[in-house]
Amino acid sequence: MTEYVQQYWLEFITIASVHLLAVASPGPDFAIVLKHSISFGRRAAIISSIGVGVAILIHVAYSLLGIGILIKTTPMLFQMFSYAAATYLLYLGWGAIRSPAPASLEQGDIRKEIQTISDKKAFVVGFLTNGLNPKATLFFLSVFAVAVSPDTPNMIKLGYGLYLAIATGIWFCVLSMFLSSKKVSQFIGQKGYWFDRVMGVVLILLAIKLVMPV
Repeated sequence: MTEYVQQYWLEFITIASVHLLAVASPGPDFAIVLKHSISFGRRAAIISSIGVGVAILIHVAYSLLGIGILIKTTPMLFQMFSYAAATYLLYLGWGAIRSPAPASLEQGDIRKEIQTISDKKAFVVGFLTNGLNPKATLFFLSVFAVAVSPDTPNMIKLGYGLYLAIATGIWFCVLSMFLSSKKVSQFIGQKGYWFDRVMGVVLILLAIKLVMPV
């Protein structure tokens, strides 16, 4: 019994370590959370972060059911998946680039008050940004294939997946709180629309990267 617990503990530590490095690296999830923190405030960013975390369960399901292997080994299916993700990121990026500049301080204050996003939309944006990312699918396939033994029960694997989803959500929620803090908001001030535009360019570049041959 002790050997089994030790084996699963070592697997968990390995998965958690690799995941920490992956989630901390900039990508579409980071760009969306940053954009929502700046454009819509803390609540929208946190809800988007929860959406990103929940979407992790999609990739876990791929790994456990073997669907991800089908996507990975079927070039046409993987390409379609990549183009769908790239199209969505282009849509978000173009919307961010078109962010208007306030004509005055008063207008900027009004814009900050009226620029809102529904909780449902914030969640869906976060969920789709992560869920449609084929590279996230490949990451989880690789982790489960390399770090997890084939003999590990599915219930243990599911536990790993739940941890990854919760840890991802918490990471981006903490990031949201930092980015939407008073000091950061004051620093951004009237130039917030430039951050929107920069994030738009980042999202478009990420979309191009998704469909470019390696």
